[in-house]
Amino acid sequence: MIQYSLQCAQGHRFDAWFKNAAAYDEQQARGIVTCAQCGDGHVEKAPMAPNVARTDTARLPLAAGQPDAAKFRDMLRQYRKAVMQKADYVGDRFAEEARKIHFEEADPRGIYGEASRDEVAGLIEDGVSFLPLPDLGEDN
Repeated sequence: MIQYSLQCAQGHRFDAWFKNAAAYDEQQARGIVTCAQCGDGHVEKAPMAPNVARTDTARLPLAAGQPDAAKFRDMLRQYRKAVMQKADYVGDRFAEEARKIHFEEADPRGIYGEASRDEVAGLIEDGVSFLPLPDLGEDN
């Protein structure tokens, strides 16, 4: 796995993980790398500081505005809970329902459910916007 700091044309910065550098290049070429904040498809790698291993056990202070892992997991749990409270659960019909909403065959509404890899790939090909719902089991 490789993590890249990315930046959209609007100046939003975010991090994303990819299987390897080739996976990033392939997804970028297909136009499926988009800004996590505004959805802009004009995304490029942002300058990154190298990750240098430390030999001591001292913990560096977090950069201003950067949440620690526990706070970040809590934020993701809150996001997941809000989606599940406010959106309709459509189960394994997620891809079908997302397409209906995208192509205005159904009223727009928040939905969540399950989709196979092939269904996800099909949604991407059709230009349907969606985000994965984070899975934050207590053992993760």
